[in-house]
Amino acid sequence: MSAIFHSQAPVRVDLAGGTLDIWPLYLFHKNSQTVNFAINYHARCRIAPRRDKTIELISRDLKRRESFPSLEAISKAKKFRLPLLARLVMAFEPEGGFTMETDSGSPAGAGLGGSSALNIAVCGALSRFTGKKYAPPKLIELARNVEAQVLGVPTGEQDYYSAMHGGIQAIALTPHGVRHERLAVKDSELSARVILCYTGHSRNSGINNWEVMKAHLDGDRSVIRQFNRIASIASEMRRALEEADWKEVAKLVRLDWEARKKNHPGIATAGIERLIAAARRHGARAAKACGAGGGGCVLFLIEPEARSKIEVALQQEGARLMPLQIAGRGLMVHAKDA
Repeated sequence: MSAIFHSQAPVRVDLAGGTLDIWPLYLFHKNSQTVNFAINYHARCRIAPRRDKTIELISRDLKRRESFPSLEAISKAKKFRLPLLARLVMAFEPEGGFTMETDSGSPAGAGLGGSSALNIAVCGALSRFTGKKYAPPKLIELARNVEAQVLGVPTGEQDYYSAMHGGIQAIALTPHGVRHERLAVKDSELSARVILCYTGHSRNSGINNWEVMKAHLDGDRSVIRQFNRIASIASEMRRALEEADWKEVAKLVRLDWEARKKNHPGIATAGIERLIAAARRHGARAAKACGAGGGGCVLFLIEPEARSKIEVALQQEGARLMPLQIAGRGLMVHAKDA
């Protein structure tokens, strides 16, 4: 009897070191790393075999679908309604037909690495469905390369590692390669001190990150100087988290946000700054936009006793609260009999 494969992978919230994780930027800065944590909003994939060669792709959250009579038909197609799914299918070269359904638990353009989490979930399901086993680093490499094909610009590293492994982690970015390191931080301690909200406006991380990357490679001294600062902040952030120094964590979030805003005018928006100002008036210690900024989600560092006042203030400003827990596990795949 054929099996139906289900997979899921969590999105992440970045604390420090964002954009530094795009190759080759991290090679130019000492002790490059990013620090993030996976949260309980998941991208999901379901693959069910068919009796014919038809390959049907369905995105529940985007409300899009497309169908191809065979793998060969996908390979010959010039345009796709669901390009990431189509290109991942081509990369795995499955035999036989199937229906793939995907869904995302985070808003589109949230700055939480949702497309990368979806990418890892799909790769995990396709790996099991096709019987092509890849070690996590190789699966991440494939996912990253295919996403770059779809976006047309380089992609970062951190989103794939949080989706693959979950938890609170630092992703070390070195000339010898990229490696993730789980941090000895209590999940409950961190989740009690953060608020996440969605601005209601999606953003395109590829645009902001690409503009910043070009400026760096073109030798923009201001951008290079800010990246040196961002790298230093990320290293300090790791130490502050491991020491449970929450005042220092908040300070570093503020410094990271100030440094990143100087890299591109589209990173901060009037709406984001309005939310940050409202939260600070009600006791928030620090805040920053998630991902590349320009919209999406905003993270706030708080004292636990101030949570209710800050949440009310954010809702009054029109933000959508996103209650969170740390996702301790990354990619999960399981099979059920069809």
